[in-house]
Amino acid sequence: MSSQQGFTLSGKQFEALCAAFETADVQKRGSIDVQIVPKLVQDVLGSSLAPSEKDAIRLRAESKAKKGVLYFADFVEVMSETLQTTTQWGKLTTTLSGYVGIDTLQEQMRKKALKRGFEFHIMVVGGSGLGKSTLVNTLFKAQISRRSCTNESEGTIPKTVQIKSVSHVIEEKGVRLKLTVTDTPGFGDQINNENCWLPILEFINDQYEKYLSEEVNVSRKKHIPDTRVHVCLYFISPTGHSCRPLDLEFMKRLDKVVNIVPIIAKADTLTLEERYAFKKRVREDLEFHGIQFYPMKSLDEDEEETAINQALREKMPFAIVGSDREYQVNGKSVLGRKTKWGLIEVENKNHCEFALLRDMLIRTHMQDLKDVTDSIHYENFRRERLEMHSEFAGPTPPYHEMGESNL
Repeated sequence: MSSQQGFTLSGKQFEALCAAFETADVQKRGSIDVQIVPKLVQDVLGSSLAPSEKDAIRLRAESKAKKGVLYFADFVEVMSETLQTTTQWGKLTTTLSGYVGIDTLQEQMRKKALKRGFEFHIMVVGGSGLGKSTLVNTLFKAQISRRSCTNESEGTIPKTVQIKSVSHVIEEKGVRLKLTVTDTPGFGDQINNENCWLPILEFINDQYEKYLSEEVNVSRKKHIPDTRVHVCLYFISPTGHSCRPLDLEFMKRLDKVVNIVPIIAKADTLTLEERYAFKKRVREDLEFHGIQFYPMKSLDEDEEETAINQALREKMPFAIVGSDREYQVNGKSVLGRKTKWGLIEVENKNHCEFALLRDMLIRTHMQDLKDVTDSIHYENFRRERLEMHSEFAGPTPPYHEMGESNL
């Protein structure tokens, strides 16, 4: 059977939709309440749907409904449109009669990706003395911060915000990663910090502009170098009170253009009770001012992802202690900071939340940070730039109307 969208269902797929519709049509009226359509579609697909997907399905159903109910032909249309946006087909998946080999796609992709290598760009923002360089070195267990690999010393504080980047290629078990670390010396260190976020915003947008220029180039490169900022670690001073106006202003200005991960620096200066209360006040400040931080709730794709990300959101802002010095504890080398009260083990989750930050940034969410940068932040920038360009350039004629001089 073909839908009006030109999408053809096989006989078995059509039967599966009939059975699902009949089960939902408990009163046997030949129609179903439009409100149950997202749940019915989810049951057919056999996988949980993100809130945004459910909303899209509901809107499709409502646009085809008559007096709040949906008839079978319209339900098929809704299903057909939904199937074109996903490979999770559940009960409609076609069974193979023998081995084909599509399971090797994963290995093919892995080999190709390993050969090319990966790219990741991390930005650190915060006032001087909050341990930004130390934390970056601790995250990657190497001297990779700008200060560690240049002759620059702390010296005098810059009079304006500076943007400085350094890149490394690091390798682990055959996986190569080109890692770029961007620091922002001078941020928040002036008497007047008005608009000190502006150079950072301009830098982030400049990276989007570079990528867009390559993307729209007629003879573009096979692989476009990705200098886009994938995550911004924002260091909050451990005052124990609440966010400073500067903290809120920065995150409010940049949360729509980059993935922001707020962290409380030098958390060992707070007691456990102070730390808990401070984290709670920071979360309340962010919520009150409508500031979104990564991972954004609106982007959770299914129940499993929602559960994982919600656990992270409840821990934020991460209370961090950084150190690249090793100490011996029970015969094992551990990274830590020695104080007169004892040793604070950086990777011990009972001592601080560094391990949670590291695992999220590197071990579980690095690819998602890149995907969100590409599909959300960069896409917003790209759309605005292209719309602006089209306003000045005028409408482009359809391809079939273009003469030889235009091609």
